[in-house]
Amino acid sequence: MPRIPSARNRLKDTPVVGQKRVLLAAPRGYCAGVDRAVIAVEKALEHYGAPVYVRKQIVHNLHVVSELENKGAIFVDEVDEVPRGAHIVFSAHGVSPAVVKAAEARGLQAIDATCPLVTKVHREAVRFARDDFQILLIGHEGHEEVEGTAGEAPEHTTLVGSPDEADTVEVRDPDRVVWLSQTTLSVDETMETVRRLRARFPNLQDPPSDDICYATQNRQVAIKKVATDSDLVIVVGSANSSNSVRLVEVALEYGAKAAYRVDFASEVKQEWLDGVRTVGVTSGASVPEELVEELLEALADAGFNDVEPVKTAQEDLIFSLPKELRKDLNGNTDARAIGGRADSAE
Repeated sequence: MPRIPSARNRLKDTPVVGQKRVLLAAPRGYCAGVDRAVIAVEKALEHYGAPVYVRKQIVHNLHVVSELENKGAIFVDEVDEVPRGAHIVFSAHGVSPAVVKAAEARGLQAIDATCPLVTKVHREAVRFARDDFQILLIGHEGHEEVEGTAGEAPEHTTLVGSPDEADTVEVRDPDRVVWLSQTTLSVDETMETVRRLRARFPNLQDPPSDDICYATQNRQVAIKKVATDSDLVIVVGSANSSNSVRLVEVALEYGAKAAYRVDFASEVKQEWLDGVRTVGVTSGASVPEELVEELLEALADAGFNDVEPVKTAQEDLIFSLPKELRKDLNGNTDARAIGGRADSAE
């Protein structure tokens, strides 16, 4: 895929009126789970050779998927599209047991790049289903992560897609219900959904620990602080990235006068910047830092030269590579623990 054209020439003629600044949220960008999944595909290509197949997008980012395709990864929707005996990587969003069994039936050599925090939710679903609880799964219908989690206990799981749905969902036994959630949701909206569920079902149980992942929460906290002082917020991230879309919503809710999501700096429109003094910038958890740097370059050419980091947390979580890769790399340094190549926390 050719390099996306720069936005610099298109924005450089923006008149400079008064002091213009960028508030750069931190943390932003790659989280440990995304970094692990992307490196897993890269190392699989290096070790086994191309092609390596990946079920669904490894992470929800157009640039990352394109870069991996250029290196020899082939993305498929289902395992029956993969030649028998080939290597396949399961995406960071996780898969259901049915997908695992389908891969085994074709003799595929599977590498499970599911984010460990998603795996935690899967294990919770299995345990609560075993104890005959009805699981109220808060999440978005059709999202790969929701499909994978629900697939662990389909007969015990009921999807709750919004706070309003919490007012109408039916349960078998109000004394044996528990809520779990997709890891990339809006923290505030999820808690409102839980509040409304508990108003109807006072004995609703909580998961052992918060299901919304640390990276999703940290990026939302940072953009809340940035949005308060921003005329405009630009979120770098793809349209199918749940956590990126949520960042736009949170920015608007917490005071940004306008907020937009872009995949690339070239998508920024001139009219967005008209009359703007302060631009808030962040990126979703599946976005490499180079895309943010390109946006900052374009904004600098438009007169926004003063970049002020707004840091609300330090991230140092580390995940090791999938066990299947670690075994095949057999102690090679490429099997090391990883936690995030991009400096997303300044």
